[in-house]
Amino acid sequence: MGVRGREVSISLDGVRDKNLMQLKKLNTALFPVRYNDKYYADALTSGEFTKLAYYSDICVGSIACRLEKKDSGAIRVYIMTLGVLAPYRGLGVGSRLLNHVLDLCVKQNIGEVYLHVQTNNEDAIKFYMKFGFEITETIHNYYTNITPPDCYVVSKFITESQTKKKLLGSSFSS
Repeated sequence: MGVRGREVSISLDGVRDKNLMQLKKLNTALFPVRYNDKYYADALTSGEFTKLAYYSDICVGSIACRLEKKDSGAIRVYIMTLGVLAPYRGLGVGSRLLNHVLDLCVKQNIGEVYLHVQTNNEDAIKFYMKFGFEITETIHNYYTNITPPDCYVVSKFITESQTKKKLLGSSFSS
């Protein structure tokens, strides 16, 4: 019973000019980095790929993405930030945000999602691995003002078979 009640109390909302301040406040509380205007412009232009998460009507988390065009012309999604305030971790908020973006990728035939994770952020690495992400690269001295300065590039490749399975699965569910 607890799980069902929990799902009901998590809701997602798009980021627009009128609630952009919420995203800025969350980022200040969550991350050791200050984000510039380009970050917020990218977050706004990504549309459905950037969301605020509310737990019982309190804004507790967010995911902000940037859509990138590869040389091949294919689109890939870069997760700029995904964070949930400490007291609300472990309640499924981060999973709900990430699943939202992964579902959009499947629906829009986007084959790749990736992000940078600080090499000592074991919780984040474990979290992404649970969703089928893998470490594809290590970049030394990626961060300038935090220690360790190194990061992993963590990627998930969404194959056509996953896309088909997902679409088949959803058409038969009641």
